[in-house]
Amino acid sequence: MGRRGVGGRGGRAHRDEGSALVEFVTLGVLVLLPVVYLVVTLGRIQAASFATDGGARAAARAFVAAPDAATASASAEAAVRLALLDQGFGAGPDALAVECSEQPCLTPGGRVVVRVSVDVVLPGVPAALDAVVPTHVTIRSTQVATVDAFRAVAP
Repeated sequence: MGRRGVGGRGGRAHRDEGSALVEFVTLGVLVLLPVVYLVVTLGRIQAASFATDGGARAAARAFVAAPDAATASASAEAAVRLALLDQGFGAGPDALAVECSEQPCLTPGGRVVVRVSVDVVLPGVPAALDAVVPTHVTIRSTQVATVDAFRAVAP
């Protein structure tokens, strides 16, 4: 006699071969896509954190080591621009803010506070949606440097 279907009845057999593989792949993709998006997003935020922290530190050092205020500002801007570009971010006009505790700014013993900020747009989010619902994260870093107490004062 021929082979009978499931349950001993005649007719076609109900076959489940391959359905486990299809379910595994489908559920795997549905679970894996949000995890990959989360990893990419957190990677961009961490890169922004590295960029702002390194940029603020380098800008503060460059500022207090410069011979005059004009050179100090240019050096600080260049340091921030380089740190942000190194991590794939553009330096906007408000990326750097410098505050001095003394006037003129490079007075010996004075403190210089450097603030660097960068906006991280979440990957894959259209600009039209960002205009309606804010879908970006602003990362900020602050560094304080002291002007050398034995610095020669410019005449």
